[in-house]
This record gives sequence, C-alpha cells and structure tokens, in this order.
Amino acid sequence: MSGPKRDVVVIGGGANGLAAAARLARAGLDVELIEQAPELGGQGRLHEFAPGFKASPCGSDPGWLPEKVARELGINRLDPVSADPGLTVAAAPGSFLALPRDPARAAEAIRPHSAADAAKWPAFTARLRALAGFLEALYVSPAPDVSASSLRELLPLLGLARRYRALGRTDMIEFLRTLPLSVWELLDDWFESPTLKAGVAAGGILDHAQGPRSGGTGFVLLHHLVGAPLGSVRGRIPWRGGHAAFTRAAEATLRRRSVSIRTGVAIRRIEVRDDAVASVTLDSGEEIPARAVLSTAAPAQTLLGLVDPMWLDPDFLLAVSNIRHRGCTAMVLYALDAVPQFAGLAGGALAGVVTLSPSLTDLERAADAAKYGEVSVAPHVEISVPTLMWPDQAPASRHVMVARVQYAPYRLAGGATWDAPRAEALAERVTSRVEAFSPGFRSRIVHRTVWSPADLERNFGFREGASSQGELGLDQILFMRPVAGWGSHATPLPGLYLGGAGSHPGPGILGGAGLLAAQRVLGDLRR
Repeated sequence: MSGPKRDVVVIGGGANGLAAAARLARAGLDVELIEQAPELGGQGRLHEFAPGFKASPCGSDPGWLPEKVARELGINRLDPVSADPGLTVAAAPGSFLALPRDPARAAEAIRPHSAADAAKWPAFTARLRALAGFLEALYVSPAPDVSASSLRELLPLLGLARRYRALGRTDMIEFLRTLPLSVWELLDDWFESPTLKAGVAAGGILDHAQGPRSGGTGFVLLHHLVGAPLGSVRGRIPWRGGHAAFTRAAEATLRRRSVSIRTGVAIRRIEVRDDAVASVTLDSGEEIPARAVLSTAAPAQTLLGLVDPMWLDPDFLLAVSNIRHRGCTAMVLYALDAVPQFAGLAGGALAGVVTLSPSLTDLERAADAAKYGEVSVAPHVEISVPTLMWPDQAPASRHVMVARVQYAPYRLAGGATWDAPRAEALAERVTSRVEAFSPGFRSRIVHRTVWSPADLERNFGFREGASSQGELGLDQILFMRPVAGWGSHATPLPGLYLGGAGSHPGPGILGGAGLLAAQRVLGDLRR
C-alpha cells in the first residue's frame, strides 16, 4: 500500500523535527512528520514511571530556543519561571553552597567559602557569557565550510570572523584557550574553593564520558551555557509551562500550515531508487513516496539502521559507525510522599539542580571506573524535584525527584548487560548517597524506577543511551558533526538529510539543527 507522495517526510517529532517541518511547510512544500512515540515532544516529553508520577529526561534545563527558531514556529513568548534557584553544591552533609544566577547574590554566597573567589565571580561569569555568546553566533548559521573557495561560500566565514574580532583581544585569546582546556585547569586558574570548583565543573562533564581532567571539557561547559543568562553556570531558565508549552505552540503552528502529523508510527526503512531517496516504508508496510527525507534521529541510527548499506560508500559508513556516543548517564526516578528535607539546604533549592559531589577529585574518581566499563562505586549524583515547579507531574501533595547519575557506561566490561540486578544495585548506591545528605529519605519513597543507559535507548531512542546523538568532542562539532566533511546536513545519498542533535549545532539548541537542515533541503530542491 502506498500513501500520497510528499515533498518531504520528516522523521522525528522533537524540537528539531517540529522546526524543520514548520520551515518546509512555510515554503509551500507538502510535508509529513512521523514520530514513533505516541506523542510529540522528543526528549522533552513526559514519561509516567509510576501511576500518576511523570518525569522528563531533559530535567530542569529546557535548552536554548534561538530567536530564529521561535519566529519560525510562531512562538511569540514562553514565560520563564519567576523564581529560578539556579545551582546548589553540597560541601558536606548539612552544608551547601548556593549559586543563584544573579552574579552579585552568588558572590555573597561564595564569600564565606572564599573572599578571593567571591571577588572574581562577576568577572568569571561575564567571561563565560561572552564566550558562550560567540558560540551562539556559530550555532544559528550553517557549519563553517573550511574548504570554501568561492566568494559566496566565504561570506559566512567573513561574518563569523567579524563576530570573533568583536570579542576583543583578551576574549579572542580566551576562547581559543578554553575550548581544548579541561574544566579542572580552567577552574584552577580562577578559584580556590573546592566546592565552588566542583559545582561549575559538573557542567563540563554533563552527559560526557570523561572526567574534569580531560581536555575539551572546557568546550562542553561553554556549549551547555549557550543561551543562558549572565551569571549562570548551569543551563537555561525553565519555562513556566515546562517543555510541553514549547511542543504545544510548535504543534499548533504545524497544523495551521497543514503539516500531516502522525504519532505512534515507526519507520522500517528509507527506500532508494535510481541512486536517490524515493520513499519511506512504515512498520505497517505502508510506503510514502517523497522527494526528500529529513531525519532527526541519530545519524548512526538513520544511516546504519534505515538505509541499505549498498547505497553508501564503505568509507563513509565506517566513519558513521565510528561516531562516539558513549552514553554514561543513568537516572533514578523517585515517587515521594513529600519533599525530602536536607539540613542546610535553602528552601526551594530542590526546584533547581543540587549536585552532591563536593570536589573535583570526587568527580574525577567517579569517572575513573567508566574508563574500564564499570559503574562508579561512588557516582556523581545531581538531584532535582521538578514538581516544585510543575505540581501536575505527581498526585496532589506528592512529588517526583529525579537523580541524574554519572558514570554508568552503556558498554560494560566483559560483555555484561544492564540487567535488573545491576540497575537496582546502582539505584541503591544513589539512594544511599541521597540518604547521607537527607536522613530519612528512604521513608519518603513510594516507588523507585531506574533508567539505565540501555533503558534510555529503549524508551527515548538515545543511541547507546546518549541524548547528545554523538559525544561533544572537539572532533565531533561544527563541520565535523556528524562526521568530517558532512556537517552541512546533507548526506552522500541524494534526497536524504540529517537534522537532529547529532548534526550541527548539536544537543540543547532547540530546533537549531532542524531549521538549518530544512534550509539546506529548500536550497537543494530549488536547484
């Protein structure tokens, strides 16, 4: 059975798929969007892990919504939460360091730990904002083409060069120095407080399979601060309506533009005829002819799982198979009968991110085991209680607590798998860790669910459990994302395009890759 021929089929109903479909439909194309999950939202969608209790793998950071994407999706405004607690770091049981996003307030909180660090804090956060701001300019434009030769191809590079020079001499140097630097070295240059350094460094290893001593974690820190306000050292401010507010607004725009949306439908394969994409075949056997297919799934998932390898060059396939994913994050989801109590923790802090690793050494030791395919005995744990902002994610007077855990490698030593006993052992370590800071925490637990990296792959399609769709290494960004030479969202197979987080500009940029991929599709179809 064959459906109507479409101009473009978009695979995936997350932020990138929504942005891509909106742009293509605005250009007058006939677009069909297909999402395997029962509802739209991608990584931001809620998952009910116990009756009445829901959680999202995106946690408290909604990502950055570039203005270009907001305009394309017709989103005039998403209200931020009025009281965002920012980041809190545990120094010891009963002692916490709060780092609100306001630099002056954060400096006052730091002062009891180190007067010298408090004095440096405003300058440090201003430096981070300037460097992340330059990445913003990179991320809303096609990846720079280092092989460009014509004037038309060189113009984008000249524009970026002007933005780079606008940083000023000092920040120009600091940008180039920070990208390959480890967050350990970066923070040693600035601060003396172990607690302060641990809190900031945690953003440089977020979903990253390396510890704070590893080169390139300076870039990871900056990447996750793109779009964050001045003073922030961890992510962007959440929206009042949560990620669902973004999804609802985007879906309404797609329906106004007559995009055909199908959820709960899986793609079996992408069909090729005469050396070009011809259609997609669904699991039901239905075939949908299309002039082009834009996939927001992981590049390896698309190219190695949906396309017959006979249509692609072996060297290209080898490069795709060598994309590093290295998922290392697990989650423990708690259904609680009340908000847990932490001595010394400011009221409302649990609505933000609370990190339980008090030093850089603790973070590095947690990473050591993962190097050998083992789960950390003393993992790095970050907790938040999203129901303090969104009470509808739990029954009345009850709460959800999400514990993000590193390091829990997807690939375990000796060919071991993430079975139930291993996952429960990890959950028990995490529960004991939280209990050390919140005596009586266990008595609050109504239900506990563990999502190992394998569970994240099954539940959300994260290849190897990596929500990034490809590790944020310096050799896997810009024109090298997903693989070197193919950072322009096209593939060697005519009619097939990549527009997910595994493409430029990467994860956490809502709709960024999808919009850029759609623009590439439009350019190619016009030619």
